[in-house]
Amino acid sequence: MKELPKVYEPQTVEQRIYKAWMDAGCFHADIDPEKKPFTIVMPPPNVTGQLHMGHAMDCTLQDILIRFKRMQGYAALWVPGTDHAGIATQIKVEEELRTKEGLSRHDLGREKFLERVWDWKNKYGNRIVEQQKKMGASCDWDRARFTMDEGCSNAVREVFVSLYEKGLIYKGSRIVNWCPNCVTALSDAEVEYKDKPGKLWHLKYPIVGEEGRYVIVATTRPETMLGDTGVAVNPADERYQDIIGKKCLLPLMDREIPIVADDYVDLEFGTGCVKMTPAHDPNDFEVGLRHNLETIRVLDDNGKINEFGGKYQGLDRYEARKVILADLEALGLLEKIEEHQHNVGTCYRCGNDVEPIVSAQWFVKMEPLAREAIRVVKDGEIKYVPERFTKNYINWMENLHDWCISRQLWWGHQIPVWYCADCGHMTCTREDPTHCEKCGSANIERDPDVLDTWFSSALWPFSTLGWPEKAPDLDYFYPTSVLVTGYDIITFWVSRMIFSGCEHMKEVPFNTVLIHGLVRDDKGRKMSKSLGNGIDPLEMAEQYGADALRFNLITGNSPGNDMRFYVEKCEAMRNFANKIWNASRFVMMNLTIDECHLPEKLEPEDKWILSKLNRLIREVTENMEAYELGVASAKVYDFIWSDYCDWYIELTKARLQGEDEAAKIQAQQVLCYVLLETLKLLHPYMPFITEEIWQALPHEGDFLMTSSWPTACDCLDFAAEESAMETVMDAIRAVRNRRAEMNVPPSRKSTLYIVAEDTSIYEQGTAYLQRLAYADRVEVLTSDPEGFEDMVMAVTAAVKLYMPMDQLVDKKQELQRIAKERKNAEGELARIAAKLGNPGFLAKAPEAVVAAEKEKQEKLTKLLQQLADSEARLNK
Repeated sequence: MKELPKVYEPQTVEQRIYKAWMDAGCFHADIDPEKKPFTIVMPPPNVTGQLHMGHAMDCTLQDILIRFKRMQGYAALWVPGTDHAGIATQIKVEEELRTKEGLSRHDLGREKFLERVWDWKNKYGNRIVEQQKKMGASCDWDRARFTMDEGCSNAVREVFVSLYEKGLIYKGSRIVNWCPNCVTALSDAEVEYKDKPGKLWHLKYPIVGEEGRYVIVATTRPETMLGDTGVAVNPADERYQDIIGKKCLLPLMDREIPIVADDYVDLEFGTGCVKMTPAHDPNDFEVGLRHNLETIRVLDDNGKINEFGGKYQGLDRYEARKVILADLEALGLLEKIEEHQHNVGTCYRCGNDVEPIVSAQWFVKMEPLAREAIRVVKDGEIKYVPERFTKNYINWMENLHDWCISRQLWWGHQIPVWYCADCGHMTCTREDPTHCEKCGSANIERDPDVLDTWFSSALWPFSTLGWPEKAPDLDYFYPTSVLVTGYDIITFWVSRMIFSGCEHMKEVPFNTVLIHGLVRDDKGRKMSKSLGNGIDPLEMAEQYGADALRFNLITGNSPGNDMRFYVEKCEAMRNFANKIWNASRFVMMNLTIDECHLPEKLEPEDKWILSKLNRLIREVTENMEAYELGVASAKVYDFIWSDYCDWYIELTKARLQGEDEAAKIQAQQVLCYVLLETLKLLHPYMPFITEEIWQALPHEGDFLMTSSWPTACDCLDFAAEESAMETVMDAIRAVRNRRAEMNVPPSRKSTLYIVAEDTSIYEQGTAYLQRLAYADRVEVLTSDPEGFEDMVMAVTAAVKLYMPMDQLVDKKQELQRIAKERKNAEGELARIAAKLGNPGFLAKAPEAVVAAEKEKQEKLTKLLQQLADSEARLNK
């Protein structure tokens, strides 16, 4: 046994303990036919990332589960890894190029630019991995993966070609979400809708051949009118029957465009006439297909008016808007302007407004793939925790469009398609071709686009385990057991992993999806750079210890719900760590035994703590199996703080400090046994401090983290003894509370009379009552003692407790003390009242100062009431 230092210093302990685990290979999972596998794949953080509170929460939840299952005897594998993060990484490297060298990626060319990105990835990409280690993540680092490593890249290639061969991947001109800032297409899931104030402009389009007659259309994006190729009305609309089939003149462009009838038009909305811009609106695109309308794209990739926009060419979309509206007004064609609140699509990465633009892109046909992905969730093969998120998932899957998977970037998995310059054929193969598979020409060129980052992440549960090869890891560890992730990426990632697993593995990728909420600041706001309210988890870990941060993140946390992060709670959890440390030091200072096992003879307090521990083991195990990790942690906290430290240690002191050697050894054995079992229950939550203490206690095995999870045993259920002990403890609490109300110090002893129907429990507990209720003598009676009217009384549900007043306080002296304290309080209260009654003070003083004065006023009012109550009790 080694001695624990006086003070727990997490900074030195955590580093040393983590290294010991790593050196011993504690995190490595072996394929073991004798064990059941339990697998978690880590949601891969971006290589650009630094650990933020969301990562810390994610990491803590997964580590708790994997440590728990490892101790339960599973072959527990936690696969770590990072994501190449297409747009985010490319932007980072482009910024560095521009600021340090004044170059763009085009100056370098694709090959040289990609070399720079790989250099950047090798330099900074490991940063978040090292930060996860500081949090105590017990991942199998030998199996760490990267979405663009060779194996994952092979999986991406195999999936693309396989889906292409099945006709589930196609290239087509469709309306896509386009970010002019990132200069790339986005999938529907990458668009965040924000409610923004805008305007609805009503424009007049002259009807050809009917002088002075117009159709009036309304738009929120007047710049797109340059690409209008029709106006639609509802075929049932009586107002416009005579103009269906006619043409109107598109203002500014002087282009004649047809008036068509289509059921898409809402009779009740606006004027009933809708401008059609098939190149810049998904609904107009569909109407355009039905009526063979021309598709004219008037915005370029950077959001500027292109050559089809006439004299407005070269203007940014918002500049063009102003000029176009001014020109329409000058022509008398701007009918009216209305204020209009509407939902605007923005890029999830940069926040700029997204433009719907017609573009030739690659798509995954979703409807055939979604069917099975919906079924497995509806049939319960995959369960969401909490269950309410099933609805979000089903709703998304039943209403999704084909997935746009091509991105106009250089960093990522380049699309494995080659175009023949001679015959126009597209060759899509598993190996890079040297010639066109149709005509044999060597004049072929690869598609320059890359795949959406989420395409590779969608394969993560099986690509990381070796697919498409027949890998032993894949056979043993797939499907994975649980996916831990935030509710914000159910659509981005979870849904895509499910249909990918069902399609390529013919098996679900995981059985459970554990959803957690966001970590918000103490005011409930989302942590963000713009608000400057982000809290660095590594700073918290440095200041309070990783264990304290982990415990803060998990207590009070329930699946699917956002949590508020309070720095003060980290401090409270550090105090909890110190409480465990000090209790362990006390136990060790009193230990003379080398082995820890339960003695044959157990005292009532031993049976009480063992019975409580036994129930705790049962409940915590059940809670953790049900993913109620916050509930389980609170139970362990209460047991350690209250039952073990505040009560059991105190209850054993008489034996530990007594002369009876046998009783001393028995107390040591139970103290040590309960501490060891409790450290196991706490270990998944606070791995560092528990391992450090466990190493210093008598134990079997090399590490706490690889020891066995505690199991409850019927032989340690002592219901009657536990109940009896609780009854005695209730009496002790009642006496202590009564004495505290009267400010009686522990050193002042008094006789304690206990009046109960069943006296046996209290007669057996006399020693505890005498020591812990500060009594010099205890008498157990069946009726009230003589002179009880003048005694101080306390009650519990089972007993009445009496203490002679004169043994507790000097009445005269106590009344004088109360009078003096009341006078001081009244004087201070009068000063505060005058201050708060002064309009000048209220007008000039900062809000926080006024609030502090009001708080003092409230506290003093309460104090005066307490003093009055004390005085009344003494006089009574």
